[in-house]
Amino acid sequence: MKKKIAAVAMSGGVDSSVTALLLQQQGYVVIGITGKMLCDEASNAVVQNAKRVAEKLSIKHHVFDASNLFQQKVIDYFINSYKNGLTPNPCIMCNQWIKWGILFDYAFDTLNADVFGTGHYAQIKNIDGIYKLYPAKDEHKDQLYFLYRLGQKHLSKTVFPLYDYEKSQIKQIAVDFDLPPKDSKESQDICFIKKPVTTKSYLSEKIPAKRGDFIEFSTGKKLGEHDGFYKFTIGQRRGIGIAAPYPLYVIDIDSEKNIVYVGKEEDNYGKSVKIADLNFSYPLKQNEFDAWVKIRYNMPHKKAHVKIFDNFVQIEFYEPVNSITKGQSGVIYDIDDKHLIGGGFIV
Repeated sequence: MKKKIAAVAMSGGVDSSVTALLLQQQGYVVIGITGKMLCDEASNAVVQNAKRVAEKLSIKHHVFDASNLFQQKVIDYFINSYKNGLTPNPCIMCNQWIKWGILFDYAFDTLNADVFGTGHYAQIKNIDGIYKLYPAKDEHKDQLYFLYRLGQKHLSKTVFPLYDYEKSQIKQIAVDFDLPPKDSKESQDICFIKKPVTTKSYLSEKIPAKRGDFIEFSTGKKLGEHDGFYKFTIGQRRGIGIAAPYPLYVIDIDSEKNIVYVGKEEDNYGKSVKIADLNFSYPLKQNEFDAWVKIRYNMPHKKAHVKIFDNFVQIEFYEPVNSITKGQSGVIYDIDDKHLIGGGFIV
C-alpha cells in the first residue's frame, strides 16, 4: 500500500516539530510547509529553523510566501480594528486565512496530501460522520478558542497529534530526539510585533495621535484627556494616567468621537453579548440552548443562554462577566462535554 502523505505546518518551534516527528512515527510520509509571513530577519529565522528540523527528520520542506495575504488579512485587520475602536484577534484570522487558508489549500492542491497536521493542542473526533473539536488533555494549552473559524472541510482533513500530551512531554520528546528547537521559548502572542516594541508603541507608529477626552461613564463628566483612543482597551486599569478617588477602568470606547469612557470596576460588568460574522463547526439542530461561552481566550468558561438569529447570536450570561470587548470573539462550547460549537465577533 502507498503510504499516506501528511503535510505539516512547521514554524520551527517545538510543537510543530514534534508534530512532524509523531506523524512520521505513525507511518505517514511527512512534508513540511512553512509560511513566510513577513519579509524580515525574524521570518527568515523561522524558515531556517523549520528547514533544520526537516533535515533532521529527512523530510521534504516547502516555503510558501504568504506575506501579501498575511499583511492584508492579519496585519491590516489588526491596525484597522484598533482604528475603529475594536480589539482584534490576529491569531484567529491567521488560522482562518493563512494556516487553514492558503497553506491548507497548497497542501492538498499542490502537494497531494492526505491530511494536514499542526501543533495545536486540540482533539478532533468523528461522531456519526460529523467532525467535532474537543479540548486537549493539557488544559493549560487548550486552543479551541482560536479554532472556531474552522468548518467540516477543514476538520475532516486535519490531524492534531499533540492532543493527548502535556506540554512538558512534548518538550521532553524534542530533547530525546535531539530536534533543533528543543531549547526554544514559547512564541509571542502577536508574532509581527517584536520585543521590545509594545502593541501601544506599534500602533502609535501606524495611527496618528489625536487628543480626545476621558469621560466618566456614570456621570458624563470630563476627567482628562488622552492622545488616542486606540491605545486603550476595555477593562484596562493600568496606564490610564488620571487621578481619581477610586480605581479607574476603561468601560467603553467611542472611536468616532475619540472618547474613552472610564468608570468603576462594577461598571465593567454585563450579562448580554451579541456576536456576528458567525461560524459554526457543524450544522446545528436547534437555535436556542444553554452553553459554555468564552469572550476571550484566557478566561474560564461561563454558562450562558444562546439564541441564534439569521445574522447574529444573542448570548445572555447567567452571571455578569467583565470586560465585554467589541472585536474580540465570543466562542460557544457544548454544555455537556465542552466541544466547540462555533462563535463570532463581539459587536
